[in-house]
Amino acid sequence: MSELSEIGANRSFGGWHKRFRHQSEVLGCEMVFAVYLPPAAEQGPVPALWWLSGLTCTDENFMQKAGAHRVAAELGMTIICPDTSPRGTDYPGEHDSYDFGSGAGFYLNAAREPWSRSYRMYDYVVRELPELVSEHLPVSQRQSISGHSMGGHGAMICALKNPGRYASVSAFAPICHPSECDWGRKAFSGYLGEDRLEWVKWDSCELIRGGGKVPELLVDQGEGDNFLADGQLKPEALEQVCEEHGIPLTLRRQAGYDHSYFFIASFIEDHLRYHWEFLSR
Repeated sequence: MSELSEIGANRSFGGWHKRFRHQSEVLGCEMVFAVYLPPAAEQGPVPALWWLSGLTCTDENFMQKAGAHRVAAELGMTIICPDTSPRGTDYPGEHDSYDFGSGAGFYLNAAREPWSRSYRMYDYVVRELPELVSEHLPVSQRQSISGHSMGGHGAMICALKNPGRYASVSAFAPICHPSECDWGRKAFSGYLGEDRLEWVKWDSCELIRGGGKVPELLVDQGEGDNFLADGQLKPEALEQVCEEHGIPLTLRRQAGYDHSYFFIASFIEDHLRYHWEFLSR
């Protein structure tokens, strides 16, 4: 098991926001992640929410912009924020665009070279990092998952591919049907190849269509989101497939809100309290 090096700590609402560095065996590189530890964590392990961020983000965006610490401190909930892709690998073309390569790991396990050597963010988020967190930090086995945009896609596929693993799942403006949008097609063809049978393994709508289940879903989508207008997010596809396959979906369309952290900060309290209902049972 890798060791953690603490690289930053900030007191926040009586708890601690901390950043850690470690060597990832799964990704073959050094990684950084962030954790918010509420005051209750000083007395013992507390439930946790995994937050998966979107394209171009690191572990820092959510922690600094979402305004989640106050409610997490009140509830006694840890928040864990991984990075969004491997770092320092420097493959050809890795840094050429915002929607592929660095900052755009898509929470899948790549199958094509050279990406398959390091771009295994699914295994990192579902297996390696949880084991590391469990070993070193006061986090209980009661865990939920959420995320934004590419991270909303990641949260949904992690929950759908691991029934019972997470107490609850939610998302902000998720990429719901990546096989059928430009972001997803670019990422899937680059990381997985052109066989669309491989794509369905990493597409929430296709996973549900194939029998994947979660008890329920909470999704917030801003109606002023330019990526919604561009056809990148496709919440209507998620709505249709959930209805067809009996998965209760609460899809809240928020008038005037865009894709930014102003949107997330406006509704993050709702999501934290939603997850706490499941985590505290």
